[in-house]
Amino acid sequence: MGLVASLKSPHLPVLSGSLKHMSHANLVQSRTAEELHVSPTRWRRWAYAAPVTAFLGEDVHAVLGQLTEHSDFPVEEAQKLAWLQEVELLKPLLAEFSGRGALYLEYAIPRLGKRIDAVLILDHVVFVLEFKIGEHRYSVAAIDQVWDYALDLKNFHEPSHTLAVAPVLIATEAPAAHDAPTLTVHQDKLLQPLRANRSTLDQTIRAVLDFFRESRIDWQHWQSGRYLPTPTIIEAATALYAGHAVENISRSDAGAQNLALTANRVSQIIEDARARSRKVICLVTGVPGAGKTLVGLDIANRHTDQDDALYSVFLSGNGPLVKVLIEALARDKVRRALEQGKRERIGEARSAVKQFVQAIHHFRDDGLHDDEPPAEHVAIFDEAQRAWTQAQTADFMRRKRGIADFAFSEPAFLISCMDRHPDWAVVVCLVGSGQEINTGEAGINAWLDAVHERFAHWDVHLSPRLAEIEYRAEGALAALNHGHRICHEPALHLATSVRSFRSEKVSAFVNQLLALERARARRTLTEVLGQFPIRLTRSLTEAKCWLRQQARGSERYGIVVSSQALRLKPHAIDVRATIDPVHWFLHEKDDVRSSYYLEDVATEFQVQGLELDWTCVVWDGDLRVTDQGWDYFGFVGHRWQRVLKEERRRYLLNAYRVLLTRARQGMVIVVPEGDSSDPTRIPDFYDPAFAMLKAAGIPAI
Repeated sequence: MGLVASLKSPHLPVLSGSLKHMSHANLVQSRTAEELHVSPTRWRRWAYAAPVTAFLGEDVHAVLGQLTEHSDFPVEEAQKLAWLQEVELLKPLLAEFSGRGALYLEYAIPRLGKRIDAVLILDHVVFVLEFKIGEHRYSVAAIDQVWDYALDLKNFHEPSHTLAVAPVLIATEAPAAHDAPTLTVHQDKLLQPLRANRSTLDQTIRAVLDFFRESRIDWQHWQSGRYLPTPTIIEAATALYAGHAVENISRSDAGAQNLALTANRVSQIIEDARARSRKVICLVTGVPGAGKTLVGLDIANRHTDQDDALYSVFLSGNGPLVKVLIEALARDKVRRALEQGKRERIGEARSAVKQFVQAIHHFRDDGLHDDEPPAEHVAIFDEAQRAWTQAQTADFMRRKRGIADFAFSEPAFLISCMDRHPDWAVVVCLVGSGQEINTGEAGINAWLDAVHERFAHWDVHLSPRLAEIEYRAEGALAALNHGHRICHEPALHLATSVRSFRSEKVSAFVNQLLALERARARRTLTEVLGQFPIRLTRSLTEAKCWLRQQARGSERYGIVVSSQALRLKPHAIDVRATIDPVHWFLHEKDDVRSSYYLEDVATEFQVQGLELDWTCVVWDGDLRVTDQGWDYFGFVGHRWQRVLKEERRRYLLNAYRVLLTRARQGMVIVVPEGDSSDPTRIPDFYDPAFAMLKAAGIPAI
C-alpha cells in the first residue's frame, strides 16, 4: 500500500521502528501484499508515513507508539523522548500546510546503513530533516550527516534526481543561524545544508519554498519511485555484513541488472557442485568498477557459518583492500552493538570479521602446515589475475618460508588446497582486465594452466569474455578446450561499470585514451562530461581547490599517483612515503592522515579495488607520449631510464588505468609544467601528455 491508502485511514502500515533497531530479516511485511499494494519481495523504507493532513489529526503518542511497537530491541527512554519532541515540534509547524504534502519518519538508507529522521514533502520541495534534540551547536559532523542523506536521495532515488532537495539540520537549542538558501556549484537543485533551531525551523522552510519555483511534487509518485543505489565497496560490504540483501544496496536498473544475475548464477553453480559432488572452478570477468568484488562478498556473506555445508570465504591478495574492509566492518559491528544496548570490543569484532574477509596469504600458509582440507568448501578469490607465477611463488617460498624448489604457481597451490576435499569444492575467480600492476602477477593464464595441467577432473565455468585480447588468455583457453568439461556462460561477465554511477562510460573512455585512440576517446568523452566532470590543469593548487569545491558532505576525495612518479617531490608528493590505507580511506576530515587533507597520496597499489568520490590524478614523466605511442620510464638513481621489458611496460600502463578509474563522481588530471632548469623534469617530458589529454577533449579548469 502506498500513502494513498491513508486517505481512507489515518494509520499507515508500519514495518519497523528506527533503522538502528532493524535487521534485514525484520524488514519483511507484517501484512499481505494486497494490503500494502507492493510486491511481497519489497520492503518499505520508512517506519511511519502519512499525508500531512493525516499526521496533523493523529495523536502524538499514537505516532510514538507505532515507532516503538515495531522495534526489534528495547527503545531507550532518550530515544522515545527524542521522537516525542520531533513530533511535537512538527505538528504546529505543519498546521498551515495541511493537504500540501506528506511526512516520512525514520526513512531508511540501507546503502549507508542509517536512517533519516524525517523526509518532508511540501509543495515543490523535498526537505531532509535531521534533528539533534537538546543540542546547543551545529557540529560539522552533523552538517555532513544531513548533507549525505540529501545526496543519497538526489543521486540514487530516481524521482528526486530532478526535484528541489533541501537538507536541514535542526539543533533545537542552538543559536539562530539565519542561513539563506544557497545552491552548490553543481546546479542540481540540491541546497547547501541549512541550520535551524526549534524557533527558526518554520522560517527556514518558508524561505526554501520561496527560493524555488517548481511544480508541485506528486508525493504518491515520489514514494513509489525506484531507489537505485551504487554503494562504495566499503558501504556495500558493511551493509551486506549487517544483513542487508544485495538487491537493497545496489542498482536494479537494466544497465546493472546482471550484478544480481551473476551472483545468483554463481550460487547455483555452487549448489549444483555440492549436489553432484563435483569440483568446479568458476571464472567471473568484468570491466573496472562493474561490481566483481561486490558479487564475491555477496556470495561469501550468504554462508558465513562454519557449520553451514556451503561455508565460504572471501580471499584477496590486495592487502590494502583487506585491511580497509576488516576495519570498516569491525567498526560498524561495534557501532551496531552499541545501538542495541550491547558492548563489543573492537578486537573481538576484527576477529569475527576476519572469518568473512581474509588475506590470501593466510589461507595459503594454512595450506602449507598440513595436508588437511580447509574448513571452507567455497573459496572466492578477488582480483584473481594478480595471483603469482610459479617463479614468483617459488622465490617467495624460498626467501620467506624456507621451502626450496616450490613447484606450484600460486593458483595451482590454492586449487590443490581445495582439491583436498574428498567430495566437492568450488573455486570462484573474480577477474579484471588490464589490472595486473606488479612483478610476478600471472594474469588469468596461471589459473587456466593449473586446471589443464594438474586438475583435469575439475569442471570449468567461465565467462566467454576471457577470449578477448585484453585478458591475454588465448593460448591457455585453447589448451583447456581439449579434454575438459567447459561451460561458457554469458551471465559470468559484468559488462556495466557501476563505480562511476554518473556515467558508465568512464571506463571505456579511459581504455580508449590509453590505447591512444584519440578520436574514439573524444567521442566517448562527449557522452561522459555532462554527468561525470573531468578537468585538466597544470597546477596542483588549482586541482585541490576544484576537488574541495566539488565534494559535498562526506564525499571522499584524494590525490592518486603512479608508484613510479618519483619526480613529483617538488610538488610535495613523495610516493616513497608509505600511507596507512585505513587512515587514508576511513578517517575523517580533521585527521591529517586521511585522504581529505590532500597531503599524503596513494598509488595504484593502495587504491586498486577501492574508490573515492573525487580524485586528483597527478601525471609524471614515467609515462610519456611520443609520435610513435607511449614511452615508459623508471627513475633510477638520479635520472630516468627507459623501460624495455614488455611486462614492466604493461604494468606501468595498467597503473595509470587503475588511477584513472578510481573516481565515482569526477576527477581532475594534473600534468605539471616541468622545469627547464631541472634535467629530470624538463617540459618535454610533460607537455605532450598535456596536449594529448587536451586534444581528447578534457576541459581545462
